[in-house]
Amino acid sequence: RMKPSKTGKKRVNISSKKVVKTRTSNKHSKTHTSHKSLKKHVSIKTKSAETAIGEKKKDEIIDSYNYDSKKIPIIITIKNTNEEYVPIYEVSISQISKTTELILEKIRQQLIKQVNLGIIEITDTKKTDVIEEKFRATIIVLVNKYFPDIDDNIKDFLISYLIQKSLGLGSLEILMDDKQLEEIVINSATEPVWVFHKKHGWLKTTITIPEEDQTRHYATMIGRKIGRQITVLEPLLDAHLDAGDRVNATLMPISTHGNTITFRKFSRDPMTITHFLRYGTLTPYAAALIWTAMQFEMSAIIAGGTASGKTSTLNVLATFFPPNQRIISIEDTREIRLPKFLHWVPMSTRLPNSEGKGEVSMEHLLVNSLRMRPDRILVGEVRRKREAETLFEAIHTGHSVYATFHSNTAEETVKRLTNPPINVPRMMLPAISMIIMQFRNRRTGTRRTFQIAEILPNAEANVLLQYDAKKDRLVQANKSKSLLSTLKLFTGFTDAEIHKTLQEKEKVLKYLVDMGIDTVDSVGHVIAEFYTNKSNLMKHISAKKRLG
Repeated sequence: RMKPSKTGKKRVNISSKKVVKTRTSNKHSKTHTSHKSLKKHVSIKTKSAETAIGEKKKDEIIDSYNYDSKKIPIIITIKNTNEEYVPIYEVSISQISKTTELILEKIRQQLIKQVNLGIIEITDTKKTDVIEEKFRATIIVLVNKYFPDIDDNIKDFLISYLIQKSLGLGSLEILMDDKQLEEIVINSATEPVWVFHKKHGWLKTTITIPEEDQTRHYATMIGRKIGRQITVLEPLLDAHLDAGDRVNATLMPISTHGNTITFRKFSRDPMTITHFLRYGTLTPYAAALIWTAMQFEMSAIIAGGTASGKTSTLNVLATFFPPNQRIISIEDTREIRLPKFLHWVPMSTRLPNSEGKGEVSMEHLLVNSLRMRPDRILVGEVRRKREAETLFEAIHTGHSVYATFHSNTAEETVKRLTNPPINVPRMMLPAISMIIMQFRNRRTGTRRTFQIAEILPNAEANVLLQYDAKKDRLVQANKSKSLLSTLKLFTGFTDAEIHKTLQEKEKVLKYLVDMGIDTVDSVGHVIAEFYTNKSNLMKHISAKKRLG
C-alpha cells in the first residue's frame, strides 16, 4: 500500500485540464519501483528527450491535433528532430502527469490481482460487457481509495483509462482511434511502434512495446477473437477484425528481429468523389467521362501499384451507380462503403481453418454472385487466372463488372491480363471498356489518377487522358476511337448530346465541391437525384442551394 504523507493523505491534484505533479521525498525510489511494474506494458513518452550535455534539442513541429480515444483526450504532435531521419509522432495524454500515471499503474496491478480473468474470458466477445462491468466495479473502489477528492468527470476519465490499459490492446488502441493513420506497425521490442500517416507518411511513434511476449500476447488475443491461433507451429496470422481492420502477425524466428503485428485500418470516413476533386486526384471532366461510361453499364478495371488508391477509387466511382440496380461487392478485406439506400450486398472471402478446410475464395463468390441477379459486380482484386476468366465470363453474359488490378500503366495492364499466369484471351479483352490507372508519388505521398484509357477492338489500350506531373492534372493525350462510339451505339446520343451530358455532370461535381457535400450518403443522394429528378437538382445547382 502507499504510505500516507505527513498530512495523512497522498494528495494528487487533478483538474479538468491538467493533472498537477506532486513532489515526494522518496521520488526516485518510487519511480524505480514503478519502473519494474511498468516494464511489461506499453509506455507513452509525453516529453521530448534532452541531450545529456549541452542545449535542448531544437525540434521543428510540423503538425499537431487532438482527438478523443474512448473518452481520453489525446494530443498528437508530429515533429522533426536532429537525431531522427523521419518525423516523430508524439503521443501525449494531457490530463495525466507522471506521478498520476504511476499511481494508476499501481491500481492496474491491484485490479489484475482482484479481478482474476484468463485470456479466454478476455477474448470472448460475448462476455465483453460483463467483463467491463466486473472491472468497473473494482476500479471505482480503487480510484476512490487513491483519489478521494476528485469529481465525477475526472473519475469517469480515469476509469476509461484504466479499462483501456487493462483490456484489449492497451496504448495501441490510442493509435487505432486516430483517423489520420492508415497503418500501425510493431516490428520488434527493440524499436518504437511505426505508423503510416495519411498526410506525413511513415513516422516513428513515442509508443514502445518493451517485451516480445507482450506483442505475442496481443497477437494471441486477436487470433482468439476470430477463432484462429498463432503458435510456433503456425507462426503466421492474417485476420479481419469486426470493425473491418486487417491484422497480420508473425512470430520469431520467422521474423528474425522479433514478433510483428501490422494493422491496416479500415477507413471510418471513406473518400468520396468530392475529396478526389478537392485534392486534385481527378479533374471534373475526367470524373464526368467515367460517370457517363458507368451510367451506361460500361465495365472498367481500376489498376495501379501497391497503396496507389485502387480500392478507394473503386469505392468513390461506385457512387455513380443508379439507385434502382442491385450491386454485389466481393472483397478479401471489407473496404467498400456505399450509400445506405443503394441495393447493395457486400460479400467477403474466408481463409481456411487450421485443418485447411472452410475456405471461401473470391472465385467461389464471383461464381455465386452470378446466381444473385446482379446489375453491377465489384471485385476487390483480380489475382489469378480463374478469377479473371470468371470476371470476363460475367461481362460477356451481360453484367457490368468493376475490378482492381496490380499494374503500372494501361499498356502493362493489357500485357499482364493477356499473358501468363492470368492469360485472358485477347479476343475477350474489349469487353472491358475502360482502364483507370492510379498512381502514388512516394516522395510527396500524393495519389493521382495517372491514365484513363479505352480498350480498342484489337485489344490495345488507347490512352485518352494522361497525368502531367508539371501541371499536376490530367490532360488529353489521344482522341477516343472506341469509348464514345460505343456510347453513341447503345444510347443513340449524338456528339452534341454526349457533350451536353458531360457538361451537366461537371456542374453536379463542381456543386458537390462548392457546397462541401463529401460524405458517402450525402454524395449518393445528389447522384440519385440526378437520375430520378434531374430538373430539381439543376435548379438547386443554379440557385447554389443544398438539397433538402
